[in-house]
Amino acid sequence: MAKLTEAEFSQAMQALVDHYGLERLRDRFAQMRAITNRRGLNTPAALADRLYRLSGGLRRAAVPTFVFSSLWGEMLEAKLGKEGEKRLEELADQVNACLTKDEQVVEGKEDDLQRALGEYQSALSSVAGPEVARADMLLKAVPAVAERLRAGTPES
Repeated sequence: MAKLTEAEFSQAMQALVDHYGLERLRDRFAQMRAITNRRGLNTPAALADRLYRLSGGLRRAAVPTFVFSSLWGEMLEAKLGKEGEKRLEELADQVNACLTKDEQVVEGKEDDLQRALGEYQSALSSVAGPEVARADMLLKAVPAVAERLRAGTPES
């Protein structure tokens, strides 16, 4: 999994806030014990900042990381439905087919990777929006793929 920058994490948190609403999302994080105190978490930026620090930018195997991942998955499931999830899994398999076991791009499959990333982004954007698609792709990307995503759009 790629390491998210603080700005990328904030964008992902904003997508969760847009889906759940700030108060409900903050309460869910508290109920699931990702945060112990709701004080000062009155804005999406404050919530994102606290969770970024508690989860180490989602790099720590800690409760905030697990809760974020759970709520992210729940949001995507609600937006995609079962058929959409199956389609994304197929597209993810196409992306993975372009990677070696050590998560590098297979030589000669760069164009196939770009095409697969473009299809994945397009499929997810059509139901969840471009911000959610970008955040989801970065959350799931191995470093070699995240580098490409950050360098430009997958369709390029």
